[in-house]
Parts: sequence; C-alpha cells; structure tokens
Amino acid sequence: MYEFTYTTQASRVVFGAGSMKLIQQEVEALGAKRALVLCTPEQQAQAEAVSALLGPSSAGVFDGAQMHVPIENARRAREHAKAVDADCAVAIGGGSTIGLGKAIALESSLPIIAIPTTYAGSEMTPIYGITEGGLKKTGRDNKVIPKTVLYDPELSIGLPVHLSLVSGLNAIAHAAEGLYARDGNPVMSLMAEEGIRALANGLRGVKKNGKDKAARSDCLYGAWLCGMVLGNVGMALHHKLCHTLGGTFNLPHAETHAIVLPHALAYNSLVADDAMARIARALNVESAADGLYELNKELGVPLGLRELGLGEADLDRACDVAMSNPYWNPRPVEAQPLRALLQRAWEGDRPLA
Repeated sequence: MYEFTYTTQASRVVFGAGSMKLIQQEVEALGAKRALVLCTPEQQAQAEAVSALLGPSSAGVFDGAQMHVPIENARRAREHAKAVDADCAVAIGGGSTIGLGKAIALESSLPIIAIPTTYAGSEMTPIYGITEGGLKKTGRDNKVIPKTVLYDPELSIGLPVHLSLVSGLNAIAHAAEGLYARDGNPVMSLMAEEGIRALANGLRGVKKNGKDKAARSDCLYGAWLCGMVLGNVGMALHHKLCHTLGGTFNLPHAETHAIVLPHALAYNSLVADDAMARIARALNVESAADGLYELNKELGVPLGLRELGLGEADLDRACDVAMSNPYWNPRPVEAQPLRALLQRAWEGDRPLA
C-alpha cells in the first residue's frame, strides 16, 4: 500500500536539437535585460556563441567556473555580475558551471537559465555545493533552481567520449539512490528507472560513435529524468562518499561517482530489494551492483579510485570524514564495512555486499 508525499518543483524545460538558439527569447521571458554567460575556460567558445545570440542582452562572459565551486571563486563571480549590472545569468556547461550559477543565485537572487552540455543533471535540482577549507558543503534552496533549462542534444556531440561516459554514470547514480530514498515516491521511481534505462542505452551508443545524435539525445533525456529524481528526493551513502572524496581530496566528480556507485549499491543491496530489482531491470541484468560494475568495464571508465590519484593512506581519513556527518542510508553506516567498501573501490575490485 502506497504512502508518500509528492511536491512538484516548477521550472521550464525546452528539449530539442537547436534549442540553444532560443536563448534570447527565454531571457526576455524572464523580464531580464542583461544576462551574464558563465562557463569554464574550456567552454569559452560555446559561451561566446551564447553571448552572440543574446546580442545587446549580453553582459559578457565569465569563464572562471571551477570544479566543486570553491567559495572564493563564487564570490568573485557574484562581484563580477554586480559590476556588469547583470540581472540574469546563463550557465552553459556541466555541473561545475551550473553549480557556479547556483552559488550566485543563492546570495544575489539572480535568475538562472541553464544550458547543460553534460549529463550531470544538477540543473533540475535545488541542491548546491560550495567547497570551503577543503570541505564540500551542500544544501538545498529552491531559489537556486534554474528558471529555464534548454536541453540541446547537439551541444553534447563535441563532449569528449570519456567525459560523456563518466558524466552519464554520474547521472545514473542520482536515479539509483533515489530508488531507495527515505522520501521516495512512485513518480520518482518511474523517472529513475526510465532514466537509468535511457542513459545505459545511450552511453553504449556514444561509446561506439560519439557523434550519434540519437544516442546523445537518449543520454540527455535520461540525464533530465535522473536530475529530476536528484532534485525531488534525498540521497544516501553513495553521495556522501563522493562528496567526501571530491571535496576533501579534489578527485574528479564524475569519475568518482562512476567508481563508487557499484560498491554503494552492493552495501545497500540486502535492505533495498525493490530498488535493486528496478536498477537490474533497467540495465537488463540480474544484479544491480554487478550490472553497473560490468557497464563501467564495458564503457572503459576507471574502476578504481587509485586510478584517480587517491593514495591508499587516504582511505582511513576518507572513512572518518564520511562517518563524521553521515547521510541517512537504508543500511546503517558503520565504520568497518564502510572502510572495506572504500578499499574495494580503491582497488577496483568487484563489489561485495
């Protein structure tokens, strides 16, 4: 028998090839007149293209977005937005750029338009993350949710295949944990399962041909669904571990998610039967944890945290940090099994319950 609470979060989504060209009318629809375009240094060319489409509505480009949103960088971006008299921000890129937009919105209340070029899904969530003093702190605030999201599959065709794959696996992690969330509901479970299915199929297509538009569209569609899950229900052990590893040891965000997820699922597999069955069904496999581990192998992404530069001597500290303020999790988070999980994830071994 169902018992749940479901609250919708309003945002405008425009999905389709070439939708980036609608940016000026979307800025005008918000009542804004000067939009600052945000990006990383690597995506400056795409940001300049957006700025050109905006014409006189552009307040220029800020290309200083960084991974894990260091607080000093967020402050610089807010000051720059104020200096150029921006009344709106357009974030084009992945989680780092959209995260910077959220950091600006958190304190300035500037409306954000997101144009995702990866599959991170953060554009659909009220979750923000800011790193200060070596620790990544996360929070939830509805005012950081982008007012409009333009999903243009053509923009991700130029995304390197490896980055596409780990970005998609990161999105799958949102849906997987959403399936055993404490505040989960049937609507999110449907989105989660469909998102995992679409992404797994799309990522296989991208692996074969990075310019396959249908595969890119499947990935972006799946990322949208997984982002919806992330934005509406709580996360658990997997996300806590990845925030710890990313914020404390500066590991790359998406690769860390890809490596840790099979092990986190194995940890929770004995207490989350329905979630594991849904994940396995979406992947067309027998075991959720093994299925994701095999998907990682098939896609050729890193299998062990040591491949990302994490030292074995860092594992004890990672366990301590994760234990110091653990997220809710369907299985109690205990130091000894958690340390064993981290060891297997570091070595790249097959996950164990």
